[in-house]
Amino acid sequence: MRPTSTATATLTLSSLAFGDRELMPRKFSCDGSEVSPPLSWSGAPKGTRSLALIVEDPDAGDFVHWVVAGIPGESERLDEGASGSGSDGLVEGSNSFGKTGWGGPCPPSGEHRYVFTLYALSQAPPVQKGFDAAALRDAMSGNVLAAGELIGRYSRG
Repeated sequence: MRPTSTATATLTLSSLAFGDRELMPRKFSCDGSEVSPPLSWSGAPKGTRSLALIVEDPDAGDFVHWVVAGIPGESERLDEGASGSGSDGLVEGSNSFGKTGWGGPCPPSGEHRYVFTLYALSQAPPVQKGFDAAALRDAMSGNVLAAGELIGRYSRG
């Protein structure tokens, strides 16, 4: 279930490593060094106290690759390799690999899409250690001021 929002504001989410709907470089995948990609954004509305990020592969049944809460509301980027760094007060949840943090693209066959969705929130979501995307969505419900999306693609072939 997606978080509900009455807001119409849109965040602009981008990456210096790949453009929207473009191929993601190998280094962010399971075939490379599997570091989290750099992300930047703009357009967070007034009253944004926190940001959250969910990265999913809709071509694999919404397989979750990264779930992050606790991004400061005034922040405008996550640097390459931010996952696991403990920087900026990030609170990372469990991905569908059963691990905490970034799990890079690793499609079993064909090309898959990786949807990065960033949420601007009116308050920091109360999440517990080991939270997953469903728990984060529940915690964000009613607090989403804006959202933005970036789609990367990856194929192992």
